[in-house]
Amino acid sequence: MRASKKVIDGAVPAEKLKASFARIALPIKPPYRPMEAKSVRQIPDDEGWLYEPKWDGFRCLVFRKDDKVLLQSKAGQPLGRYFPELVEAFRKLPAVEFVLDGEIIVELGRHLSFDALLQRIHPAESRIKRLATETPSSFLAFDLLEDGEGKLLTKTPLRKRREELESFARIFKRSKRIRLSPASERLQEAARWMRDYGELGCDGVIAKRLDEPYHSGDRAAMVKIKRLRTVDCVIGGFRYAQKGREIGSLLLGLFDEQGKLNHVGFSSSFSLEERKELKKILLPLEGPPGFTGNAPGGPSRWSTERSTEWHPLKHKLVCEVQYDHFSGGRFRHGTKFLRWRPDKDPRQCTYDQLKVLPKAA
Repeated sequence: MRASKKVIDGAVPAEKLKASFARIALPIKPPYRPMEAKSVRQIPDDEGWLYEPKWDGFRCLVFRKDDKVLLQSKAGQPLGRYFPELVEAFRKLPAVEFVLDGEIIVELGRHLSFDALLQRIHPAESRIKRLATETPSSFLAFDLLEDGEGKLLTKTPLRKRREELESFARIFKRSKRIRLSPASERLQEAARWMRDYGELGCDGVIAKRLDEPYHSGDRAAMVKIKRLRTVDCVIGGFRYAQKGREIGSLLLGLFDEQGKLNHVGFSSSFSLEERKELKKILLPLEGPPGFTGNAPGGPSRWSTERSTEWHPLKHKLVCEVQYDHFSGGRFRHGTKFLRWRPDKDPRQCTYDQLKVLPKAA
């Protein structure tokens, strides 16, 4: 589970949740479980699918009734206090009753920033208000569960719901914060999103069955296909496993334009036997310089004392790893170790492979 989801889920006491939801009197009673997706390897190419970009943000259901607006996370938690500019934007829409499904994003330039989104999940209201001005969020709508006239659409097939959503989205035109997320029945368009949209903040494609109703809480009619890429990294250090003295994770680095090795992520998907073999490879190379730029173990609200402990390595080992998304100067999730690259000079392991800039120190 992402750290962001843990913070959201534990941010609001249960009694406040109940009170927040009670204020919204709609046919759909929040908290309401959104439709979920099953992971598959390839974009389905048979007929009857609607394709959408898979955005790099927070899933969100929006409930509007008169002047009351509630933003609900995928896990059923209120998000409104973290995104006051969105609450205000939804209040300004001329429709006074609706339920939308979509994604909250933060854009920096032409790119989405998950790091900027994470900064919103903070207990200090003053900080949230400041960030709402400095890095305002937006909402991308991709489904309509109740229309502006109070008509419930959850049992309506997606093809009709999409038509209703596109018609409803005409009221978004005057809003700077609310937009319609693109969708297409063309496989070629889905392939283009998968190929070209990664740098903008799309980390894959969602495919939904056009003839299916809205499946609250299950994966019966929706699949997700994540973008997977590979990159060569220098192993700048390692951590021991929490129990025992076997290798727990490899710490990955890339060189920036100044020739400094920055920590960009980790890989830890190894069997017990593989961890024993790793010890034979890593320990003879233990020692400086390790990471000469951004190093692991910096201050974090999710760090523990143990998680900051790491051991530097000489710049000798290069490996190829598979990853799904890179943002904010690091791999979002743990990477999958593929193979050693003894044929590659560590100095060749730069950010150019990713077509992104390193995160500023």
